[in-house]
Amino acid sequence: MQLDFLFLFNSILLGTGLAMDAFSVSLVNGLNEPKMSRVRLCEIAGVFAFFQAFMPMTGWFLVKSVADKFTAFQKFIPWIALLLLLYIGINMLREGIKNDGVEKNVAAVSVTELIIQGIATSIDALSVGFTISSYNAVMAFLCSLIIAAVTFLICAAGIIIGRHCGTKFSGKSSMLGGIILIFIGIEIFIKGI
Repeated sequence: MQLDFLFLFNSILLGTGLAMDAFSVSLVNGLNEPKMSRVRLCEIAGVFAFFQAFMPMTGWFLVKSVADKFTAFQKFIPWIALLLLLYIGINMLREGIKNDGVEKNVAAVSVTELIIQGIATSIDALSVGFTISSYNAVMAFLCSLIIAAVTFLICAAGIIIGRHCGTKFSGKSSMLGGIILIFIGIEIFIKGI
């Protein structure tokens, strides 16, 4: 893989798909803190962005350390990526359909709760390490930074929308994220086979 338009496009799509859970949580955070300051908005979006970048790099590192020792494992990476992204995407679709239109009412989050939210919404990004395993370290890091930037922007938008409109879009965002992850899984599988 090389640094080109397709790399940028795939990284943005990965970031968009992965950020949908964080977007839904950001909607709720915005709803519950209608007078949130810009600093607080950046703090929340920044925590989500950090974990969305950290998890793919962790997954990439784990795959690289295993794949370097067991080269036969590499032929299974497209299959593993497809299965993981299908699993995550289908669960996101199922959650989005189940929770469509359901409002959640939670209190403003503490720093500890925010970190837990960041980890919980980014744990699926760990599997992205499989999907970017063909990248070298620089490309994997750049992909993770793009995912973080996309996540930051999407979460900031989610907080702003949540402050103004509530959470009626949270189910739809989860469904969109699921669809995007499923399509990325299929594309990676087709390219890897």
